[in-house]
Amino acid sequence: MKNRFFLHPLFLFWLLCGAVSPLQAAPPQVDARTRRDIGAMLTRIVGREVAGADVRIVAVKAERGTLRLYASVGLSYYPFREANTAAIYDSVRRALPREFLKSQLEIYTDTREIRTLIPMACRTAAAAPAGKKAKKKRPAGDIPFTNRAAHPLVTPLSGAAPVRGGLAGRHIALWQSHGRYFDQKENRWRWQRSRLWETCEDLYTQSYVLPYLVPMLENAGANVLLPRERDVQKNELLADNDAAGQYAETDGAQSWQPGGPGFAHLQQVYRTGENPFRAGTTRRVQTVADGPESRAVWRADIPEKGMYAVYVSYESTPRSAEDACYVVRHAGGESRFAVNQAMGGGTWIYLGRFFFNAGQQEVVTLTNRSQAPGRTVSADAVKIGGGFGNIARTVDASLRKPGAEYLEETSGYPRFCEGARYWLQWAGFDEKVYTPKENLDDYKDDYMSRAHWVNALMGGSERLPDSVGLHIPIDAVLAFHSDAGVRPGDETVGTLGIFFTRDKDSKGRFAGGADRYRSRDLTDLVQTQVVDDIRRTFEPDWNRRGLWNRSYYEARVPGAPTMLLELLSHQNFADMRYGHDPRFKFLVSRAVYKGILRFVASQYGTPYIVQPLPVEALDAQFLGTGNDGRVRLRWSPVIDTLEATAVPTGYIVYTRIDGGGFDQGRYTDRPSFEETQEPGHTYSYKITAVNDGGESFPSSILSICWVMDSWGCVFIVDGFDRVCAPESAGCDSLAGFYRDRDGGVPDGCDIAFIGRQRVFDRSMARCEVDSIALGACACDFETDIVGGNTFDYASLHGRSIARAGYSFCTVSAKALARGEVQLPERCAGIDLLLGKQRTTRIGRGAGEPAFEAFPAGLQAALRRYAADGCPIFVSGAYVVSDLGDDADRAFAAEVFGCAPGGVQPGANNRARITTADPNFSRGEYAYVNDYRPDRYVVEQADVLLPVGEGAFPVMRYLSDGRPAAVADSTARTVVLGFPFEALEGEAERDRLMRDILSFLNQKK
Repeated sequence: MKNRFFLHPLFLFWLLCGAVSPLQAAPPQVDARTRRDIGAMLTRIVGREVAGADVRIVAVKAERGTLRLYASVGLSYYPFREANTAAIYDSVRRALPREFLKSQLEIYTDTREIRTLIPMACRTAAAAPAGKKAKKKRPAGDIPFTNRAAHPLVTPLSGAAPVRGGLAGRHIALWQSHGRYFDQKENRWRWQRSRLWETCEDLYTQSYVLPYLVPMLENAGANVLLPRERDVQKNELLADNDAAGQYAETDGAQSWQPGGPGFAHLQQVYRTGENPFRAGTTRRVQTVADGPESRAVWRADIPEKGMYAVYVSYESTPRSAEDACYVVRHAGGESRFAVNQAMGGGTWIYLGRFFFNAGQQEVVTLTNRSQAPGRTVSADAVKIGGGFGNIARTVDASLRKPGAEYLEETSGYPRFCEGARYWLQWAGFDEKVYTPKENLDDYKDDYMSRAHWVNALMGGSERLPDSVGLHIPIDAVLAFHSDAGVRPGDETVGTLGIFFTRDKDSKGRFAGGADRYRSRDLTDLVQTQVVDDIRRTFEPDWNRRGLWNRSYYEARVPGAPTMLLELLSHQNFADMRYGHDPRFKFLVSRAVYKGILRFVASQYGTPYIVQPLPVEALDAQFLGTGNDGRVRLRWSPVIDTLEATAVPTGYIVYTRIDGGGFDQGRYTDRPSFEETQEPGHTYSYKITAVNDGGESFPSSILSICWVMDSWGCVFIVDGFDRVCAPESAGCDSLAGFYRDRDGGVPDGCDIAFIGRQRVFDRSMARCEVDSIALGACACDFETDIVGGNTFDYASLHGRSIARAGYSFCTVSAKALARGEVQLPERCAGIDLLLGKQRTTRIGRGAGEPAFEAFPAGLQAALRRYAADGCPIFVSGAYVVSDLGDDADRAFAAEVFGCAPGGVQPGANNRARITTADPNFSRGEYAYVNDYRPDRYVVEQADVLLPVGEGAFPVMRYLSDGRPAAVADSTARTVVLGFPFEALEGEAERDRLMRDILSFLNQKK
């Protein structure tokens, strides 16, 4: 009996009641076909945003009323938001079998439930309108990453409108990809990336970071720290307390005393392990709140006028003042800064870039005035300008070959070209920071050192309290790279974001408890902003690539949220057609800044407000007769269609007198400004817009001058606002940039151009030999700065006008075209400067064209003034060749008395006065046709044909005798086929302007 199966009557009754099946029913399953269908659906959803999407359901778990679907990592590349995540859940639920309709559904990818991948900034609980705090509490586990300090590293004190919102008080660590390095295996200095498409990545990413991204972050109030030299100025001057004649002290109530170790520049070059910040001494003095102050002054002999970065160094101690007052004296006046010397000691601390005139002068002053008396102020050294690399390298003894000769040598390149490894040594960091590979591999040292540098900055701050370092509270870290890869035709490679979260040592959290997925938040916000802004402006088909959670060294090691941005491919023609355009660089940099701002605001719970765009439609005119020096400036704010918060609440007017620098600015809450000028001086103005989020980039520069007893007032119309990439073209067999036809116009200057393209054959697109691959280029300009549009040509024209005995004022062509200005009384003519203004498209031409030389509104205004008898002088490289249709050419014939006659190659850049008209002096003229640091190049000039009875050639090109300038005695016009400001010398410009004004006003 004991081996026989027996059912107890009660147990049998229980079974019959349906409580339990004798054969336990298996839980419902999601079959393979449903998995494939859901994977295909998710692939389609992700593919709407991410190029090359591929999603699969790799596992399913159903238990206790919950169904968990585990998707492949491809789903994690998607930018999750509350709305699209809810839609994904709804779509997946509809695709499930009916037995799961009431189950709790959870979808996972990259080990996380997808709702947790929504950035904190995009969650309802974290979203707060400007000026309001979030109403809801954060979900459990959503610990933000904050790194607080009582005072930031550097606080500007001289601004007309100090930034109180935005990124004020925050610290961003940032670097621009690679740099020139010493290759131990090849025993030579070289670039880390290939020379392609007229640049290389080592220099290319700097053309975003230095002129655009860093100033945007700083204009928002942030302290930005870089592990590479940020100043492209090739001169470098050092002033140090240890060097005679460079430093002086005065004692007040407190006396200066010896301090600890400090900087001293005792040798021309430095070898690994040699630290200039351990070779000298510092000085100390106690702070005072009132009474006589003690001062330290640093002097330098500036070799040539120009813009220079200014850095200071000091010693940090537990008693250091948090508001050490530095004053930089420059050509525009004085700029004051409060430096928190409790952090950042023993390295170079950047204050800003300033315009200095040449000569011996006091540059920086430090006082012991402080709001906290009894603490310590430290004085050490001042660095001015960027200079050349001075780190000598050679092959390590362990790697040398017997019998071979090895020399120690520096790169021979400007310091801004070099990688981080060398700047960090020059800036006083420890060997463990700048050579983690112990002097054996400079290539790896360069990218590894950046990550260690971040932690060295943060050491001792709130988020790395147990680590030795500079106590600087870094909030976010971004590495700006350009990826590689080639795509056929007009397809872009697009934008990739990289972060890392799986650090076992920290158990996936930063110090303080914030989840390392805050790095994903930063990466998602920046990448999404970049891609969205590009698609909405220049390229609707711009590719968004993945959000990679991968163990890249630069992403893994830093102790703060970190993103590696791979913006585009520097190897791909379609990407670089956009990537060389300054408008694209500005747009992308602004998008990165907005992404960083959104991330930091979400961590601190502060309002998200973006700084405004630059103002436009400017004019500067005399009031009344102009004989009392009263002037009025006007401008118009620009509405940012990509950002609703970027609305100006006020403006700052910066002033420059004659050849000096711009002052600290004056605030106004209106889009206009009035003041009285002194006669005989050229006043120049630039305007910025401000709001609680920060300050915009400056406008183009307006200039105005009241000349006593003048012949009249010349109305300068600035019609040259073009910035663009070199002319490009592609077909089935060829692709490239054609600089000889039109080299484009850099914004201010170009720091990424290395040489003209040499290989245009598309069949070489995948060639692995860089020197003969598609896009291969020369390298004769890789250490040079190439000049572009300075937006300051009104002052150059104006100086020649004033020397001819005329007053002048300035208006932008856009304001003139809008009909918002009136000609001045006693108008002696219009000087329309067009520079290299020309109708231009960006990339493959999906967007609207820009920079037309004579848009309809400007044509209408000039017709009106010409009909009223106003004399007109026009100059530009495309002054008539940009007139595209019959109506435009009719305008030129009727108003200017000229027609297009072809183009003149820039190589033939000389012309001679050939008219017998007595107003014109005999002479020859030459315009700039080569690359220079302070002038843009003219690749082609217009040939002009006279039209009408009163029209005649004034000037002819020497090479072939075709007309270079045409005058019309009836209409009183002069048209010059090349830019006036491109003339080689000041004496030439003065002579030609005097003759033109004489002809227009018939003074002879």
